[in-house]
Amino acid sequence: MAEIRRYLSHYPADRQKSAILPILHIAQAEFGGWVSPEAMDLVAEILNIQPIEVYEVATFYTMFNLKPVGKHVLEVCRTGPCMLRGSDQLIEHLENRLGCKVGETSADGNFTLKTVECLASCGTGPMLQVREQFYEDLDPASADQLLEDLKALTVRKPWEENY
Repeated sequence: MAEIRRYLSHYPADRQKSAILPILHIAQAEFGGWVSPEAMDLVAEILNIQPIEVYEVATFYTMFNLKPVGKHVLEVCRTGPCMLRGSDQLIEHLENRLGCKVGETSADGNFTLKTVECLASCGTGPMLQVREQFYEDLDPASADQLLEDLKALTVRKPWEENY
């Protein structure tokens, strides 16, 4: 709540709704890496707005997860330039390798596969993002290496104990 109050302090009292994006990010980090309907209701209560106003934002932006996710969220760019450079084939390869479809989490809980709109790396596609890191010019071999590297990481999420 202290961090939420800090964000709210940046806006006039009648413009508190403007803090919806950072507050949703806080909620996602605090509540297991995703924003449940209950978490969205809480954000609405904090901002003194209708829950539907929060749902509209959370469902519009792909950065918000609407169901539980794996340890690593693979966000593959699916827009035109990346598609022309092989993102469809990359997505198919990842689905086969992970044993899950886009929007699902691998059975081991390590990976959630998502597609997203432009990640602004049009000249170096196909590419994907994991947290704040871009991985570009991917092919099946480099994607496989990335998966192995990510599996080997001991990355803790903010909601995990001893972060």
